[in-house]
Amino acid sequence: MVRFLLARPIAVFMTFMALIVFSIIALRLLPISLLPPIDVPQIVVKVNYPNASPEAIEQNVLRPIREGMVTLNGLEDMDSKAGSEVGTIRLTFDYSTRMELAYIDVNEKIDRLTNSFPQDLGRPEVIRINTSDIPVARVQVIPKEGIDEVEVSLLSENVLKKRIEQLPGVSLVDINGKKERIITVAPNADVLNSLGLTQENLTQAISSGNSDLSGISVKDGQFRYYLRLATRVNSPSDIEQLPVRAPSGAIIPLGKLAEVKYETKEMLGYHLYGEQEGLVITVHKQASAKMNELMPELKAALELFRTDYPQVNFELTQDQSNLLNAAISNLETSLLFGGIFAFAVLFLFMKDYRLPLIIGVSLPSSLVISFLVFYFFDLSINIISLSGLALGIGMLIDNAIIVLDNITRKRDAGLSIFDACVEGVNEVMGALISSVMTTLAVFVPLVFLSGISGALFFDQAVAVTAILSVSLAVAFILLPMLYLLLFGRSKKAMDKEEGPFFRGVLKVYESGYRRITKNRKLAFLFFAILIPLGLGISQMLETEGLPEIEKLDATLDVDWNEPISAIENRDRVLTMVKQLNGKYEQVESDIGVRQFLLFDGENSIQQAFLYFLFPDQESKSNQMESLRTFLKENYPAATFTLGDAPNAFDQLFNSSLPYYEVRWKDLASKKPVEEKQMDPWLSQFPTDNWERGPGLQKESSVVFTLSADKLAIYQIPVSSVQDQISKLFGSYTITDIKRFGEITPIKLKEPNARFEDLLRTTRISASDSASYTLGEFIEYEYEDHYKYVTADKGGIYQSVYLNGANPERLQSSIFQWGVEKNLSIEMAGQYFKDRENLIQLISILLISVLLLYFILAAQFESFIQPLIVVFTLPLGIGGAFFVLWVFGGSLNVMSAIGLVVMLGIMVNDAILKIDTINRLRANYHADDSLTEEESLEKALHEAGQIRLKPIMMTSITTILALIPIVFSSGLGADLQRPLVLAVIGGLTIGTITALYFVPLAYWFFVPKKKKMVNA
Repeated sequence: MVRFLLARPIAVFMTFMALIVFSIIALRLLPISLLPPIDVPQIVVKVNYPNASPEAIEQNVLRPIREGMVTLNGLEDMDSKAGSEVGTIRLTFDYSTRMELAYIDVNEKIDRLTNSFPQDLGRPEVIRINTSDIPVARVQVIPKEGIDEVEVSLLSENVLKKRIEQLPGVSLVDINGKKERIITVAPNADVLNSLGLTQENLTQAISSGNSDLSGISVKDGQFRYYLRLATRVNSPSDIEQLPVRAPSGAIIPLGKLAEVKYETKEMLGYHLYGEQEGLVITVHKQASAKMNELMPELKAALELFRTDYPQVNFELTQDQSNLLNAAISNLETSLLFGGIFAFAVLFLFMKDYRLPLIIGVSLPSSLVISFLVFYFFDLSINIISLSGLALGIGMLIDNAIIVLDNITRKRDAGLSIFDACVEGVNEVMGALISSVMTTLAVFVPLVFLSGISGALFFDQAVAVTAILSVSLAVAFILLPMLYLLLFGRSKKAMDKEEGPFFRGVLKVYESGYRRITKNRKLAFLFFAILIPLGLGISQMLETEGLPEIEKLDATLDVDWNEPISAIENRDRVLTMVKQLNGKYEQVESDIGVRQFLLFDGENSIQQAFLYFLFPDQESKSNQMESLRTFLKENYPAATFTLGDAPNAFDQLFNSSLPYYEVRWKDLASKKPVEEKQMDPWLSQFPTDNWERGPGLQKESSVVFTLSADKLAIYQIPVSSVQDQISKLFGSYTITDIKRFGEITPIKLKEPNARFEDLLRTTRISASDSASYTLGEFIEYEYEDHYKYVTADKGGIYQSVYLNGANPERLQSSIFQWGVEKNLSIEMAGQYFKDRENLIQLISILLISVLLLYFILAAQFESFIQPLIVVFTLPLGIGGAFFVLWVFGGSLNVMSAIGLVVMLGIMVNDAILKIDTINRLRANYHADDSLTEEESLEKALHEAGQIRLKPIMMTSITTILALIPIVFSSGLGADLQRPLVLAVIGGLTIGTITALYFVPLAYWFFVPKKKKMVNA
């Protein structure tokens, strides 16, 4: 096939040109995003029920929803949590579930249940979670001093939001911190009492004055007109002019009985930027959009906003495109340095500028054509797929060097240039295909990992497959064709003499080889000890998910654990920010209930979330310690989490599950166990190293008890007392003003006095027109009760989180504790998920090793020779571990990718070396003057010399290309450094030892009297 294609260079050249042109077109169409668009198999149902207790929300709303959702297809788990005024249900599905259909099913079931919900409950929100839900940036909208905050909220909602939504690539714009205008009516109690009027008279007058006729029309001849009442109110002045009839018959304008004015609606949450109140707009991109095109558009739009709306300050924060830019920059850097060093190293080894030029053409060609595979597999350019390309580049250089070196060797042997190209490619073709297949055998099975990891590995596996497949096509077809074109017409004689640099390397290799052949048993024992020692270094390395990145940003998530208002929460956060004395670059705070549509976390007035950006690492450490001390000293009841700000990776992989949770259900009552009974039981719990789960957390509350006897004696309806309580302490809406889609509520103003004083001063009328103070019929007391009611598929449960190491050892004693209390016990948490994932990963890796063995056994037609390749790998792994340990690195995702890159190159060398030994043995076997042992000795020695130059060129090129990353700084360098250290360690220590280990293992394990077949 190679001969046929090389005989038609124009056809081959035009085919590759067409592929490159189509690839460039495909590249322009590929979406660019931070992460692949993965459907996270979770749906969250959120409930907002004002003035409702956790028990009421659980009983009236969450329990019916849970019962309705049990029959959903693919539902794996379901957890609900009811708090004061809010409730959430998190539905977790199997990864094979089509989430768009599940989302429709959940909404349909909610619609069917709507009629059974309380009348004053709004429709529950259904949120589908996706990786594209992570905002790409946040726009801070801060009103300047003296500017009406409500007007800025309207500007953000009606203008800014719509203008950002019109930008190409934006899928959703979400807002938090909006303020609404309402009309408040504050009755003058003294005036009302003197005139014999009540609040009821005022609310009836306002409702009557704002009534409308719906659907009524009158006929006038052949025409029909719809009636519209002209008595509707539009402003506080209209309300003040409404007439109120007193018992004496006098008509009094409402303005003389109450104060009516515009006010800002009481907020359940705030957004702060620095120390100023404002709004935040989060921008979400479409899955098919290019992030690198969207961000400049957004920044340009902000410049226009600053010009058009000078009364508002705008800032862009938390730009997630930085991670992607770092990944693209790393790929560009590795290509640039890889190209420069490949040119230098090849020139040093081969003494001809044309060979590096050929590789300089083939590298970018392979990379560009790979994007055509991306297009057909519907992949985006993201951090995961880019890391797959980065993995393949090392082997791409290796394949090119091996083919060029072999062609040059054939020319040195006296073949014509055409035959040298054909024979040089054909000789290494089988070994290179096997090498690529062994690399794919490691990657492709990882696609079958469950969860997000498997979904992410799909992009990486396709990217690796694409670049390695293309690299083979380029190495087998384009490289020999370019060699033929550049060297075919050259009249310059080939310089068969090796360069002085390589002669020096060869001399060192020969010296080492002689020493090892003299003491083969001792050398083999040395390697046998070296393998477990190298692998043992892994026990000294820390393990983590992503490498420790020097982040200058941090987050603080605090729950005050006190029944405070949103205003008090805001004031506490302001105090905390002020004590930092401005030693930060940015700080933004989401306080209390967040208004984001896509927010799937807990919404509580008592919580606050702060994001800090510091100028340097030292400042960050000092200020975080200062915050920690401030909270512990001033708010000991508060629970908080202070740490590095999560990037998109962290947000995707962070689990909301506790590490190890012990759950129990009361089999008798099916309700939470009461506090007075639960506390003594917890004192008998088998371990002291636990903390309360949500279902055991407590908060203070005031409990009103109506005196039914007194109400019956004075003939006061219970509904009248409840109505009066809701007017005093609730958010009582009299009516709404509706005009042009804008709704302005008219609310009864809530008094600011203490509730005890209000109970003493507020009067309620009996049926005989006598009035009594409300406090005569209400008794109150303070008490602690459960803050949340938690439940799963099986019903209400309570739980504790275990913190100690090896929590499984306590299982039997915990089950015994549950049996004694008549509780049903079950264990849950991330501990079990991690264990399941680990077992799955080990089984997949075993399959990968088996596949690798099968491929090599088929290649070598031997059961023993593949084992030599497999046992070469620990030498490289040990070298990588050693360098990571010396430089203080850790075992993480990036160092694991580095190991795979390094092993791909090492496997390549081992396969080619064994393949060369087999071919040389077959050749020497025909020579009757040599014994079997002599022919093997000669084959091992010559194969080492032949393979030395390609492996040295590949290793030195790769190491030199990566060294700049070790000494650079920034997000991208921090992310890539473990990968670089693993590759450098494996290719220096691993390659040097493997050079001698393969011939040594071949000598000991491959039968010396076996009849060799020509490869």
